[in-house]
Amino acid sequence: MTLQYFDYKYSFSLESGESLPGFRLAYTTRGTLNEEGSNVVWICHALTGNADAGDWWGGMVGSGRYFDPAPPTGTGQFIVCANVLGSCYGSTGPLSVNPATGQPYYHDFPAITIRDMVNALDLLRQELGIEKIHTCIGGSVGGEQALEWAILQPNLIHNLVIIAASAVASPWCIAFNEAQRMAIEADPTWPERRADAGVAGMKAARAMAMISYRNYDTYGFTQALDNNEQLDGYKSASYQRYQGDKLADRFNAFTYWTLSKVMDSHNVGRNRGSILNALGQIKAYTLVVGIRSDLLFPPTEQQFLARHIPNATYEEIDSLYGHDGFLIEFRPLANIIRKWMASAPAEVVKLEEVVRQAK
Repeated sequence: MTLQYFDYKYSFSLESGESLPGFRLAYTTRGTLNEEGSNVVWICHALTGNADAGDWWGGMVGSGRYFDPAPPTGTGQFIVCANVLGSCYGSTGPLSVNPATGQPYYHDFPAITIRDMVNALDLLRQELGIEKIHTCIGGSVGGEQALEWAILQPNLIHNLVIIAASAVASPWCIAFNEAQRMAIEADPTWPERRADAGVAGMKAARAMAMISYRNYDTYGFTQALDNNEQLDGYKSASYQRYQGDKLADRFNAFTYWTLSKVMDSHNVGRNRGSILNALGQIKAYTLVVGIRSDLLFPPTEQQFLARHIPNATYEEIDSLYGHDGFLIEFRPLANIIRKWMASAPAEVVKLEEVVRQAK
């Protein structure tokens, strides 16, 4: 598995009315596309994810996993994952060079949306010669991409799996994001045009985000007091700092800012009449999965999707880990998908059937 690059060398119009003078997407593929082109699994990553789904979703992708590119016999799935526009793992983002100035964009990177990201992904799909996607799956921001794609291209995706995502960014979610951007703004280095500007603010922002990704019970279980005599040195305090430092080792504040704004922009109803009208356009056989303890994207948001997407099924995972459960609860998630796929109508080609036919 090698990181590959797709370079789009034409002007790319954005929802904001601005444009990019072309862009690059980093992506990976695993497995082999079969002759019928019927074994494509497209995985959409979340906020700080990258193009290597086996890296951040190893419990779901790889040998012996539900998404297996190379089973012992036969042909497995052809798995595609691309680093989204605006990110920092090889795709065009705020630290990329602006051809108009010869310098990185930094604060001048144009505002992008989930829909812009998906339009870029669709250009990559065309470049790869993929005419149909057997299963498109994503959690959180990845789920928002998959949802948007199923609306933009109703006949492209056969099976759609949306995990811990919503039809529109809630005021609650936007408030969390704005608080994080305020932390970045409070960093005195943020106005500077250098790659590490705002990094201290981003560490604080990430610590805030972790509270929304987990929940009260998560911290009570994993970061419990050492003893009743403690006056300092609490596990939960050091954990917050650790998470900030960990992200700073692999991310930058400009990208974090940009992608948080992308989250805010999510609204499938924009310029489509209404949210219900947009969801009604989806033709894919759809599974929507909620996480009972999710504070950031509560199950009511996934239940709403399942009610208004035709041919949709709702399932729920009971996890200690809140929103992050979609990155952790591999076994129950795989079981839910397997059971749902097994009960698909006769006209829906099941993932296991694609593999079996190739043997």
